[in-house]
This record gives sequence, structure tokens and C-alpha cells, in this order.
Amino acid sequence: MYAAQAYNLRARCGRGDCERSTSCFAQSDPASEPAVLAVAKVLPAVVNINTERVVRRTVRDPFEDFYAQFFGYNRVRPRQIRQTLQSLGSGFIIDPAGYIVTNQHVVERAADLKIHVTTDDGKTYNAHYISGDDKTDLAFIKIDAKEPFPFINLDNISPNLLGETVIVVGNAVGYGSSISRGVLSAVKRSITVDDIEYKDLVQTDAAINPGNSGGPVIDISGRLVGISSAKMAFTPQGVPTQGLGFAIPAEVVRDSVARFKKIAQKQGAGTKEAVASNTSTSNSERLFGMQLQDLSHELSDALGYAQGGVVITAVEPGSPADEAGVERGLVIYRVGKTDVNSVTQLEKLLGSVQSGTSVNFTTGAIRANRQSQQVATLAMTAR
Repeated sequence: MYAAQAYNLRARCGRGDCERSTSCFAQSDPASEPAVLAVAKVLPAVVNINTERVVRRTVRDPFEDFYAQFFGYNRVRPRQIRQTLQSLGSGFIIDPAGYIVTNQHVVERAADLKIHVTTDDGKTYNAHYISGDDKTDLAFIKIDAKEPFPFINLDNISPNLLGETVIVVGNAVGYGSSISRGVLSAVKRSITVDDIEYKDLVQTDAAINPGNSGGPVIDISGRLVGISSAKMAFTPQGVPTQGLGFAIPAEVVRDSVARFKKIAQKQGAGTKEAVASNTSTSNSERLFGMQLQDLSHELSDALGYAQGGVVITAVEPGSPADEAGVERGLVIYRVGKTDVNSVTQLEKLLGSVQSGTSVNFTTGAIRANRQSQQVATLAMTAR
């Protein structure tokens, strides 16, 4: 009986009766497929991220190395060159104001990092880095524009059930609006990348390619499953693998975004206070090319830093701070021999500094509970 019913259905579709049959239409129209509808729902919020980062390289003349081997010294100092490195990745908008979440390794903090974001409609915007977390490999950036943007809602995320259909959306190998499809094959996976262990990841057999990093993984309802993070081409023993991709779970993304938004609010409040108290360029910015902000209790908790010092929020390319290797997100703990705990205090210390004067800044990052610290003293010459 069932075989006869199936035959009759095929026969009706073959005679063109699909126009009058809802069941035939549902089976034959690709536009009604749940996966197609899910992709159409989220694609306007997915962005391609292109970053440019200037790094310094030391270049030595091979002849000079040969000369030093026999005569014990170099006649000239090694030459430094500036090289521009580019990287591609993905991200997605989580707020109509243009806030974007992506991978930290896509938009690593750098003194002169330029971030360009391209939306699905082909428009390109500049964006700036707000905050990030190496442990979760998540970062928060914002488009520098005032228009409202489509976004993916983090209030309704996928239940992440084994076997559910998942779709990877992003900038695969530089091609925007690319997708791949598979299933959620495991949860709570741990992997180690560059000696950093990432825990509680979700695993999928959907293809994750270079450029997908930071893009969303969704279910067929368009809800967030996670953020594409890494693929495993070989096991630690060197055995090749297939279908092993990993994503940061949506729950971790949602919690991190809530923390990042608090940092963004603090940064905005700090900027307004600075403008209200001093409409002229600060000494730190005028002399050394650094923009600073008080490291409040809330901000230090959000960043995981110990109390004390002022945080560097921006570094001007080509400035004395840039040339000294200072990076945004680091903390200044001491100027000369004086500990500093506020921007006002630091600005007073710099009030008498003249152009050409060399000043020692103790900078770095001391983690909460003093679990780790990386601090160095850098000499900068005021311009």
C-alpha cells in the first residue's frame, strides 16, 4: 500500500500536478529548505574581517655575519624594517550598534592594527578593537559607523544536541558568504593549539577552512551553536584526520560578550570624562602618542589585571610609544621612579617634560592574585 501511495505521488509530480500539491512543492522548492532559510536569516549579520598589522624585522647583511665571524665585530648595526602583515577572518554582529564578536587570534592587539570589516551587502567599514581574551580566543570589536546593523540575537541560542544539523558561515579562504554543512558530533572537547589548551569546545564535521575563524556556526533555526575556532588536520601523533572542526560554544560567547560590553561602557565613560576635563591634547598623547585611561576596579576585574597603574587604550602609529614597542591594553605602573595610579597623576609627572627628553615607563601586565606578571621598563624620547 505504501509503495503504491509513493508511486502515485511521483506520478502526480511527473504530470505537473506539483503546482496544485503542497506536499510536492515543499519537497521540490529549495527556497523552503530549513537550512536555506537559516542562512538567509543570519547572513546579513556575518562580516568578513581584514586586518593589517605593521611589525618590525631585523635585517642583517650576510656579508656582515661573515665579517664578524673572522674579525669579531660588525661594522654596521643591523637594519630594522617595517613589514605589513595581513590576515583574514570572520565575525558577526551581535548588536544593532555594530558590535562584533570574533576570534582573538583574528584581531590580535597591536600598536598599529587596522581593522576593515565588510558586510554581506559589500559595504566596508573601519572598526576598532575593544577587548579580548586569550583563554577563550574571543575578541570584541566595533564598526565605526552610526547606522543600525542587522545582528544575531544571543538571547536565544541553540541547545547543541548531538546529531543536530549545523552550518558554518564565514569567509572561507577569502571567499565571503561561504557556508558548509554537517552535524554536531561532540561536545566538551579539549584541544591544544600553540601550547594553549582550549576546553569545552563543540565538535563538528562541517568543513572549517582558513578564513572561517570567528564566524558563526548555526543550527537550522538560525540560532547560534558557536564560533568557528580551529580544525584538526592531524592528531598529536601525526595521523591525518577528517571532519574534525571545533567551535567555541554559544554559552561561552554570550557570557564573554556580556563582559566585553561592560568594558566598552567603561571605555566610553572614560572618554567622555577626559573630554569634559581637558579639551586639549594630553601630555601623554602629545609627547609620546599614548591615550590612557584609569584602571578602575570594574575595568581591572573585567581585564583580569591586578589593581594599580593606568591602562593604555590607544597608541599612535609611528609615535615614540609605538617605536618603543608599547601595545594597546598594557598598563603603565611607573613613570621614572614614581608609581602611578591615575591618569591625572601621570599627566602631572609629564607636565615638565620637554621635547627630546628621555622618560622611563614601566609597563606590562600583572594578573590578578599575582599569578603571572610581565613587566619591563621602556625608555621613550618625547617628540
